[in-house]
Amino acid sequence: ADSAARSAEVLAEAIKANILPRDLLTREAFENAISVIMAVGGSTNAVLHLLAIARTAGVPLTIDDFETIRQRVPVICDLKPSGRYVTTDLHAAGGIPQVMKLLLDAGLLHGDCRTIEGKTLRETLAAIPSVPRPDQDVIRPLSNPLYAKGHLAVLKGNLASEGSVAKISGVKNPQVTGPARVFESEETCLAAILEGQIQAGDVVVIRYEGPVGGPGMREMLSPTSAIIGQGLGDKVALITDGRFSGGTYGMVVGHVAPEAAVGGTIGLVQEGDSITVDAHQLLIQLNVDDAELARRRAAWSAPVPRYTTGVLGKYSRLVSSSSLGAVTDQP
Repeated sequence: ADSAARSAEVLAEAIKANILPRDLLTREAFENAISVIMAVGGSTNAVLHLLAIARTAGVPLTIDDFETIRQRVPVICDLKPSGRYVTTDLHAAGGIPQVMKLLLDAGLLHGDCRTIEGKTLRETLAAIPSVPRPDQDVIRPLSNPLYAKGHLAVLKGNLASEGSVAKISGVKNPQVTGPARVFESEETCLAAILEGQIQAGDVVVIRYEGPVGGPGMREMLSPTSAIIGQGLGDKVALITDGRFSGGTYGMVVGHVAPEAAVGGTIGLVQEGDSITVDAHQLLIQLNVDDAELARRRAAWSAPVPRYTTGVLGKYSRLVSSSSLGAVTDQP
């Protein structure tokens, strides 16, 4: 109740002071947001959302900026699904303010960014301790991170020329080369997993689930949960032009762009093709030569859209690539 009351006061004061969203949504603020996401081990969905918000705010931000920031910001919070604790534990240990203070002291945040209270970030965090409490191990010091680099890696290659996003925290096999098991929807993939048709070493491909193909980029939560349920969580890779939920764990690569529905290479993969996913080299590659890919591309035709009328029909006609935030007003 205190927090809600204070939020209302701050909002009223911001209106009086004429603090507008675009005053706060600067390039530096987006860099701060990405840094915090990396430090806490946040969801792959942050990539989509921040790209879309930046586009709306008129701030230049690309998928490659996430990789640049990942290289300098470590994961310092031990949180599920790849770690041990949950968000309430993070809150009790000092929460996001404590995480931000550690990043600020290390020069990994822009302290001059303004907040909705009219203060700078540095002023807002002034009273937060510079060292996390010794009686907890949810938030680690930067000198002892969970991972030396961020966990949201941008993978590129002939299978995702515009990029794809992998959450690589806790992944035991960051380099996988295996045969493609191809599915045209989440449902057909789930049925195959539950019937025991997926083997260790397979690279599961779920396509036509991107912004246009879905339409709307559904979260592939059921297949990833089923893979873990079958004991294959560390033994197979899964790639998709769809999304994942924050609860997803394992060698999974989402947001593959360009997506299958617009002619992306993921739509040309055939059952049994060799695919390499390598988080160390930031590579996602279909091991098929260019001449064969050109032949397949010439034979490919776009599927009939799942919706042609109404809001979903309009959305699928307007929506951009996931690498641009899947916004509907891209020129």
